[in-house]
Amino acid sequence: MKRTRQVERGLVALVLVGFSCLFILPFLITLSDALKGMAEVYAVPRIWIPETPRFDNFVKIFQVLPFHRFFVNTAAITVLCIIGELSSACLVGYSFARMRWPFRDTLFVVLLSTMMLPGQVTLIPTFLLFNWLGWVNTWLPLIVPGYFARSVFNVFLLRQFFKTVPLALEDAARIDGCSHFRILTTIMVPLAKPAIATLLVLNFISQWNDFMGPLIYLSDYVKYPISMGIYMFMSVQSSSPHFVMAASLVSLVPVLILFFSAQRYFVKGIALTGIKG
Repeated sequence: MKRTRQVERGLVALVLVGFSCLFILPFLITLSDALKGMAEVYAVPRIWIPETPRFDNFVKIFQVLPFHRFFVNTAAITVLCIIGELSSACLVGYSFARMRWPFRDTLFVVLLSTMMLPGQVTLIPTFLLFNWLGWVNTWLPLIVPGYFARSVFNVFLLRQFFKTVPLALEDAARIDGCSHFRILTTIMVPLAKPAIATLLVLNFISQWNDFMGPLIYLSDYVKYPISMGIYMFMSVQSSSPHFVMAASLVSLVPVLILFFSAQRYFVKGIALTGIKG
């Protein structure tokens, strides 16, 4: 029996390693191309490991285009957007989970139903609204909607987490004279750190890699985020794919750092959310 279990575990580990190699293959190909020279990139048959890795490719991309400016723009947009996304999701999620008001459950169902609505349906009306407000070619269309709980998934995740918090904690706070806002900030939010960390990672990845929003609303390259910077780089250096690969890897570094730093909270948040309906 013990030997059978060891064989099963070995087979499971072998399958997982195989799938891991399959998923990491595109990253390895990108890394390989980013370290090649022009001749090695276009060599036939394909050269998988560069003879002399060219780490200076990562320096040259900052000399061709203002990539440092694109990084600063992306960081500013992402941080401001995440602050709005998480703060508004906490307020709305707590309202749906703990506060009693007319048609609460009905409106929550309506809110969830909007997740099935494709973003392309509201694309033109949203653009016309922001154009009427004079926000086109600014960062406002990318940042301001986040402060109005535009992400239904964020609200749903925090609502489910808040419902798992024992009512006794809230009742004790009410006896001490705490308001709803005080209960949210001093009890609910500290307990919801795993769920908030999960949303932080997901929203950071989504906002950092956002391409459609900047493509629609931004026309001045000085305001471009990194996603539009790479697209612009592909236009300028279309004959130099090794530079494009290097730029893609550089843009990936902050996402990897955040993900591995918050991995423990990320897994915990996913595991603990949704226990209670």
